[in-house]
Amino acid sequence: MNQDYFLSSLERTWARLSQVAVHGAEYDSRERQPHPKCLQGTRVDLLDYIYRLLDNRGQNRLIWLHGTAGVGKSAVAFTVAERMRSLKVTEETNVEKRLAGTFFFSQKHTERCTTAYFFATLIYQLASNFPSIRADVSKSIRDNPALLDPSKSLRVQVETLFLQPLRGLHRRLRGCQPLTFIVDALDECTSEFELADLILSLARVLHEPDLPAIHILLTSRSELHICRTMENEEVRSLVCEIPATISGKGIGSIISLDSANVDNDIYIFLRHSFGQLGSRHLDFPRPSTEQLERLASRAGGRFIVASTMMKFIDNEDNDPYDQLMLMLELTSELLPGTEVFKFYDCILSTCADPKRAYLHLSVVAALTDPLPLSQISTLLGPSLGKDVETTLMQLRSVMDIPADSTLPVNIYHSSIRDYVSDTLNCSLRQVHDMPSPHCLLAHSSFRLMMKDIPENTALLDALSQLETQSSAMERELPHILKRSLAFLIQSPEPLSVLSAILWLRGDRSSHSQSWLETVEGRNWLQTDAGQWWLLWIEAGKDWLLNTRAGKDWLLHGIGKEMLVGSEEDWLQDQDDQQTWVQAPGKQAWVQISGERSWMKTPSGRDWLQTPGVKDWLQTQDGRHWLHTPGGQFWLHTRDGRDWLQTPCGRDWLQTPTLVDWRQTQAGREWLQTQGAQDWLQTQAGREWLQTTGGRNWLQTLIGREWLRTQGGRNWLEGQDVQAALEEFSNTLEAMNGYIILPEMRLLPAFQVIQQFKNLPDFLMFPMFLALRHHHSTSASPSLFPIDEEIMHAMYAFTTFADEALERSRSASEALKYACRNWAVHLSRAPRPWDNKLDHIFHAFWNRRLLSWLELQWCLKGLQSCLAILSEGQKLAKPNTVQPTIVPDPKTSTMQSSTPPPTSEMLKKEPSSPILTPPSGLVGTPHVCVTHQHTSWRSPSSPPFTPPLPHSPSLELEIAVSHTGASRKRTLDELGLDSDIPFEYVATLTPTKRLKRDSQNVQPE
Repeated sequence: MNQDYFLSSLERTWARLSQVAVHGAEYDSRERQPHPKCLQGTRVDLLDYIYRLLDNRGQNRLIWLHGTAGVGKSAVAFTVAERMRSLKVTEETNVEKRLAGTFFFSQKHTERCTTAYFFATLIYQLASNFPSIRADVSKSIRDNPALLDPSKSLRVQVETLFLQPLRGLHRRLRGCQPLTFIVDALDECTSEFELADLILSLARVLHEPDLPAIHILLTSRSELHICRTMENEEVRSLVCEIPATISGKGIGSIISLDSANVDNDIYIFLRHSFGQLGSRHLDFPRPSTEQLERLASRAGGRFIVASTMMKFIDNEDNDPYDQLMLMLELTSELLPGTEVFKFYDCILSTCADPKRAYLHLSVVAALTDPLPLSQISTLLGPSLGKDVETTLMQLRSVMDIPADSTLPVNIYHSSIRDYVSDTLNCSLRQVHDMPSPHCLLAHSSFRLMMKDIPENTALLDALSQLETQSSAMERELPHILKRSLAFLIQSPEPLSVLSAILWLRGDRSSHSQSWLETVEGRNWLQTDAGQWWLLWIEAGKDWLLNTRAGKDWLLHGIGKEMLVGSEEDWLQDQDDQQTWVQAPGKQAWVQISGERSWMKTPSGRDWLQTPGVKDWLQTQDGRHWLHTPGGQFWLHTRDGRDWLQTPCGRDWLQTPTLVDWRQTQAGREWLQTQGAQDWLQTQAGREWLQTTGGRNWLQTLIGREWLRTQGGRNWLEGQDVQAALEEFSNTLEAMNGYIILPEMRLLPAFQVIQQFKNLPDFLMFPMFLALRHHHSTSASPSLFPIDEEIMHAMYAFTTFADEALERSRSASEALKYACRNWAVHLSRAPRPWDNKLDHIFHAFWNRRLLSWLELQWCLKGLQSCLAILSEGQKLAKPNTVQPTIVPDPKTSTMQSSTPPPTSEMLKKEPSSPILTPPSGLVGTPHVCVTHQHTSWRSPSSPPFTPPLPHSPSLELEIAVSHTGASRKRTLDELGLDSDIPFEYVATLTPTKRLKRDSQNVQPE
């Protein structure tokens, strides 16, 4: 069993925050290796200037360091972070450092190119540095779990998650050196709107009163949208900009990344790097000063160029001296300060096939999440991906390729992405006709999904069957459902949750009472509603005293303790007390009463149990006495511990004055008793565990031991219940805001979404749990009334869901990548799409979207599916532009736009029936002569044009068989892989216009 299963409440919340925080965005993360860093003796003036700003205890500042790509902004940010990490906040501490948090943006990683996880990541680091605020952070998250939802607004996250803990440090850090947050590469955030919102949020933080002294170092390129945000009225007064003009000794000077001494810094870097190279290759002749100066000048003030030079030379597959000579030759034609793209041209020219190298480099740079080489090859397919590894190995000077083949590959610097973003950036002519990498990745994603996701309607069928039970009971609003299920303490399972809902809404039949034997049922019995049912409702009393399960519950544990203080009233409610007690089955109650010590103790102890004394213990005098040595001694006795289980005792346990008592020896010993552990399972006990006293107790050895008991494990699982309910609420919110376009409603995938949206709450929540991407195996149906039709339908659905989840777990990383990113790449592919991409997209959209929905739902949840489909609907929306018919120039002197053929026109051509696309399918009709079926083309495909009457040009559609050489010829013509499913190929046969003349028939 996982070790963190036994963590305390605070630690569990902390673990949740740790899971949401983007650890790869921290300045020293393994994900960012090798870390760029300023070499000793370089950037001296710039770093000194930044350090002076960070030491200033005056006004809080946004220090903005900006410059062009590759000049070393990230290296400066890392170096500053290292220094701040080495400085203590005060001399009295060894733990708390001045580095409060870092976030290094990167477009190479999905979670680092957005602001969604920004404040969760920073507050995690801040609380790691200052453990004293962890409790405040955990409380904020427990009070509002949605704070960790990436869709939550920055304003809410800033106020509740970020500012409140910072305010807690204000008094403690008064007079201390300022804290420093470092945010690198703002320009790597893909949303300009998000970035502007983030900068404004950071400015508002610095304007807040009652905060410790804080400075925030920002780095970015000098992008226009960033410059505009920095000019905002709220931000401008806080910004300290670098480049900056400073004066020293009466002479003004410029502090910047591009200052005059950069070439010298690069020279120092090269000399140091060649020194390290020489220590590993003793026969390597050191380059001369002139050679070093030439390389430094050719770097053009860009450390990324100098770094790439060294990676090219220090190549384990080649002799370093030969590589040095080649580098000197390659750069000899570069003028000092030449664009970095020219240098990348030189690197590319050394590859065996520069065009192929450019293609694979552009693909890696365009990936939204990095992948290992083997998965890139799988994604691209056997044609494009066959030589990925051998080609990319030649580009190790610009790309990090780990020795461990399971780790992802990455480009070293974002300037590579700029370089391959437009083929015109490359001077090698052979790459100018290369397709966009996003076109390639979109097509490859569709190809892989069409190949590896079987076409099926299982999700729609299972949901349709479940939907037949929608009228089984009254539906309620989701927030009412959430409140009514608050007694759940274990990770919820669909069947158990549905049984609980059936029970809560009035199904108290004898065959439903089996639910009371489950953990959830026993928890409900502890609630006020459960106790009322047991004590005052005939069916409850009958279950308690006449069923084996009721007797077992009554004679052991919480059931036994719960009735203390209630049995007198309960007995008095019976018409004939003596007859009732002697009735069959009522001996269980007699056993309970007979075991109570107060029924057979001396009069003094009997007096302590009388109603009058119980009332007195609730008065101020009585409560005061309980805190005296005599009272605490009595609480330490068995009688006192028994009293603590009575309603009066449980009420007293909730009083604020009790905190001190629990910290006494008597209180700590009481918490070890079985009675106390049973009390911890009650609603009052669970609430106490959320208090400061409860959290502190969970940190003790006794508390940790309790967490290893069944009761402790149940309580820990209850934390997951709240997370599931919160996730469900967020999903409903996303669902309510999602709009299905009218033309898409009959597509099976959108039918599933609409049906799910229409489900009543009592079916929707269990179904949501069944398809939850971290759902565990469904509970056995043996404890549930499976003979009921509604339970049978839910059991059938959970069986399907378990199989679907198992299939999702076996999917390759390449397939998972394709499922979550196809819409991203398709939206970034230049328009108009080529026919190949257009066809495969619409084949996927019209045929495999439902199968994709099932897999992606299991992998990442319904919210992820809705976000992808929202973009997909825009891309698949039918074009309203009428098709254009362009007559043959040999037979016509004009070009005309002609509307689609009318019914009268088609009547003249009996072989061309009127074709209406099925609702939700997009495109124009494509009649396949060979297979006698009709498929549908997108508007961007060559239009379907019926033969024009009396036209000397006869246009025919050539369709080929899917067998033998014909199929291979079709695949070759379309540039497709041989593993494409036939149903896709059959709709993609190339249209060739045949012209019939007096000699022959030939393609146009």
